[in-house]
Amino acid sequence: MGGLIALAGALSYSELGTALPVAGGEYLYLHRAYGPFIGFLSGWTSFTVGFSAAIAAGAMSVAAYLNQLLPLDGEQGLLSTVIALGLLWSITMFHLAGIEAGGLLQRTLTLLNMGAIMALIMAGVMGGKGDWTHLGLSDTQASPSIGLSIVSLIFALYAYSGWNAAVYLAGEVREPARTIPRALIGGTLFVTLLYLALNAFYFYALPVTDLAQPPLLPVTSKVAVALLGMDAARFVTMILCLSITGAMSAMVWAGPRVYYAMAQDGLIPSYFCRTSETRGAPIRAILLQSLWASVLVVSGSFEQLVIYSGTVLMIFSALAVGAVLVLRRKEPDLPRPYRTPLYPLIPAFFILVSMVIVGSALYERPVEGAMGLATVLAGAPLYLIWRSFRGASRQAQSSSTQKS
Repeated sequence: MGGLIALAGALSYSELGTALPVAGGEYLYLHRAYGPFIGFLSGWTSFTVGFSAAIAAGAMSVAAYLNQLLPLDGEQGLLSTVIALGLLWSITMFHLAGIEAGGLLQRTLTLLNMGAIMALIMAGVMGGKGDWTHLGLSDTQASPSIGLSIVSLIFALYAYSGWNAAVYLAGEVREPARTIPRALIGGTLFVTLLYLALNAFYFYALPVTDLAQPPLLPVTSKVAVALLGMDAARFVTMILCLSITGAMSAMVWAGPRVYYAMAQDGLIPSYFCRTSETRGAPIRAILLQSLWASVLVVSGSFEQLVIYSGTVLMIFSALAVGAVLVLRRKEPDLPRPYRTPLYPLIPAFFILVSMVIVGSALYERPVEGAMGLATVLAGAPLYLIWRSFRGASRQAQSSSTQKS
């Protein structure tokens, strides 16, 4: 279900990305469809929740995996926090080195990610220690409500985070009319098939009752121990840490392009739209994002960050997909090299499912959901203050010019 939802989003975003092939992603589409205020809230949310929280959650999960290898004092212990922060800033330094260095890091980590998952599946199945009958077992003690089952989709969709990343880099892509749909749709389909195979492999290794035993986060380590033994499990855990690092790197790479576009439009200080003359990277925007992600690493927990960020991301993803409908009416003559198939059914499906997930999250997990909405609304007074400041600044400049 998570794969189908992400695919519906990818099909819709492909139309937006090819029609508006510039850096900025959702911020650009919402600004164009709904106006600067909604665009600002989207960019504000990308900074405070979307990218930064995803980066922080990834860093914390790597620390949790390393807890299985090293005698650290728990996921929230001091050493775990130091590991998470060290990883975050190591990645940041790579991307500060420039577009080429960041791209090389991302390609390397992506190949390691895919290779690790496929190697794990092949080694585990060839070992023959699992049992396919586990797929037919269920946990008789578990009876989640419909609402909780829907909220679980936030975690499933979190695994697909990055399905829309190509549109944030659209201004740096060659032949966007061809490349963006291939990256969004092809990438989402490939990852969906890979995840289905991986989850089937998990159930081949262990029944659901064993997989659900605490600790929940390092589930792959449990599977590796069951199928390959403790020594192989340690190696697999190290490879998986690299895989998660790849996801973090993608967020560190893509997120600052949003703040760069906002600065170019004057919605945040122009200080953040300056790039390195020799390396091309928006270094100030990258530093800003990593500083805030560091705060989230220190202050949050993995599960709270996922619910907190996932709820808000669904809202703005739905608004972005809604921009397909709005711009079809508002700008019918806008060149669209790619058009969403089965329009308007696919965008409507994504919007409807997003509304159901957000409503269920607010009902089942009101604290995290309310925190997410409060973060979004906190951007409103900031927008008004900045707009007033910009207006006063322009008026002063105009008055000075007239006197001259």
